[in-house]
Amino acid sequence: MERAFSTAWIDALGAELKYYDAGGVRTRCLEAGRGEPVLLLHGMGGHLEAYVRNVVPLGRSFHVYAIDLIGHGLTDKPDIDYALPDYVAFINDFLDAIGAERAHLVGESLGGWIAAWLAIQKPERVGKLVLVTGAGLSLQQDEVAQRERIERLSRLSAAAVTKPTRQSVRQRMEWLVYDPETMTDELVEIRYRFYSDPLTQDRLERIRRWLIGPERAEERRPWMLTEDQLRRITVPTFVLWTRHNPTTGWPVAEQAARLIPRARFHVMEDCGHWPQFEKPEEFNRLLMEFLTA
Repeated sequence: MERAFSTAWIDALGAELKYYDAGGVRTRCLEAGRGEPVLLLHGMGGHLEAYVRNVVPLGRSFHVYAIDLIGHGLTDKPDIDYALPDYVAFINDFLDAIGAERAHLVGESLGGWIAAWLAIQKPERVGKLVLVTGAGLSLQQDEVAQRERIERLSRLSAAAVTKPTRQSVRQRMEWLVYDPETMTDELVEIRYRFYSDPLTQDRLERIRRWLIGPERAEERRPWMLTEDQLRRITVPTFVLWTRHNPTTGWPVAEQAARLIPRARFHVMEDCGHWPQFEKPEEFNRLLMEFLTA
């Protein structure tokens, strides 16, 4: 389907840009709608614009919040380790900041890893869980191929963060999508502006090393989503993957869905790591069907 002309500003019409104090962390948030809260969590090195095509449509039925994670975008970047438990605590604080006893969590990549652990540790705070091309899965797969995928992601991320140019940032962002032509100059420019900040560069390099760097592998091992951890997820869960995800393949995600009690599984076609951006109409419809079921 041909999309009408759009920009991030046009896609966000009807939403509000706000800042919340989440446990002392000034947090940038794009929100829309009323009703049950839905929290949209982006991936490593990302920012709330990853969901700019989803906030307003989903806001017709829910109160939707898309945020910059701690250390990302225009949210505060404190001097911390940026280990996975730091993110889980941050999301818990953000729910307190918006006055939500619990919320539906939609997490893409790193966001899915964080959301899954919040559901494991504090299931009373999670209504429904949606894992979108989520990170952190430690299941049977082609280890050589997976290592090559992660190494490529690490190289692209390091190049974009440590010596950002519009070209290096574009290469990192084109990695996110199945068709590079769908990545807009506007989003590349937004991320380039973020990555040009020296403090952001330092924090994102810390984040990259902890999440995917070989030097921190032992530290993150207890936080990987193993078979036993996935079986601990008791909230209704939707594992939403893509045919061409550049990290973990859909057969591994299907394994995960079989391990999570009450989980649904679906594969979107002709999408890479960002189905919410590449096929927003289909993505929004699938989320609405699950969240309202």
